[in-house]
Amino acid sequence: QVQLTESGGGLVQAGGSLRLSCAPSENMYNFNDMGWYRQAPGRERELVARINVGGRTNYADSVKGRFTISRDNAQNSVNLYMDNLKAEDTAVYCCRATIRSTIYWGQGTQVTVSS
Repeated sequence: QVQLTESGGGLVQAGGSLRLSCAPSENMYNFNDMGWYRQAPGRERELVARINVGGRTNYADSVKGRFTISRDNAQNSVNLYMDNLKAEDTAVYCCRATIRSTIYWGQGTQVTVSS
């Protein structure tokens, strides 16, 4: 069973930075793509950023220019660097990975941005 171990998150002031990390239980290049989604209270879950096996990335419009997703080959992890955080970034962030049609989710980590 594939497991996704998330780390990072926490409480930060507006304008600050955080890093989220997602480490799968197997080689990350086995996955077609990996990414981060978030869900704020009362809102639907939405894509934040993802990276495919070829390295192509895409981002939600709301985070473009502020967030960066990348792979750390040494740590076998996918990291989300979040800069210039805003109060509206407050949400539970979940790592997602796919192999063909199978989707795996992490348990989620809370990100809270105080204004």
